[in-house]
Amino acid sequence: MARVLLLNGPNLNLLGTREPGIYGTETLESIEKRAAELAREAGHELLAFQSNAEAELIGRIQRASAEGIGFLIFNPGAFTHTSIALRDAIVGVRLPFIEVHLSNLQAREPFRRHSYFTDIAVGSIAGLGAFGYELAVRAAVRQLARSS
Repeated sequence: MARVLLLNGPNLNLLGTREPGIYGTETLESIEKRAAELAREAGHELLAFQSNAEAELIGRIQRASAEGIGFLIFNPGAFTHTSIALRDAIVGVRLPFIEVHLSNLQAREPFRRHSYFTDIAVGSIAGLGAFGYELAVRAAVRQLARSS
């Protein structure tokens, strides 16, 4: 059994009410619950954490290996386009991860089209709404099986 960390960045706590035309109507709580169920069905444990604060996200990433986290699923939110510090934290702990976005970044404003994470991620899923998280869990389970 491996442990997977589902990490969500700023404003994702507002899912369900924040711009539903872009981000959908599912809440973060329902997304986390479904992701945990999928991980459990595959014999893994999924822990979830969300913060609007960059420092808290960095701290959570840095604690991951001490807590036996084997894989990260990460939606950095707006930090996707701004946070070299979060990128450095992930690289520093050598934690494999999948980058997830509810919306299709390439179809959005030009400033949203650059990610500081895509080139270091195992893979990226974008534009599929909450279903992208389910796909990320399934992909993480597959990656964990390959590495064991």
